[in-house]
Amino acid sequence: MLEITPKPKKMLSLLQEKLDYVSAYRENRLKCAQDILENPSLFEELISISFSPENKNNHKACWILEFVSYEELLWLQPHLDFFCSNLKILKDESSIRPIAKVVQLLVKSHYKKNENSIALSEQNLQDCIEASFDWLITDTKVATKAYSIRTLFILGNYYDWIHPELKVIIDKDYADHSAAYKAVAKEVLKKIK
Repeated sequence: MLEITPKPKKMLSLLQEKLDYVSAYRENRLKCAQDILENPSLFEELISISFSPENKNNHKACWILEFVSYEELLWLQPHLDFFCSNLKILKDESSIRPIAKVVQLLVKSHYKKNENSIALSEQNLQDCIEASFDWLITDTKVATKAYSIRTLFILGNYYDWIHPELKVIIDKDYADHSAAYKAVAKEVLKKIK
């Protein structure tokens, strides 16, 4: 008689197990981010999951990556080529919003030019510009659009073609958006003029 042995269950990584228990509650996300900050060896896997849309915990990883980036943005430095080149693969709003915030943090840091600054390559910057414009002109939520507007405003101080393009998009879309969008748009338009 032939015996069928069951296939062993795939072992979840420690990070995957943690992400399974993360919920949208801020305290819950902060706790997981703190676990990453205390275990930097998990950071590379966090980035990998953040850019794996097929992973059920993809959006949760993005939430945690945003919180970790507030504390340790420099941890992203060795991963910038991967991070920036994969911005376009994100399609889920729950993943895009926190990553749009991280892009804003990266761009701000890059132009601060001090010993704790992020150093983005020209290709990284082009990827950030492309993703930010895509998020601004596609059907994303207002928070993502607001981060994109602010990111593009900063970049427009160094690329002279960005501010005119940004102004056209904001002017065209202004009437169709919420008060929150209008507030950010008005703030940025004042600075552009």
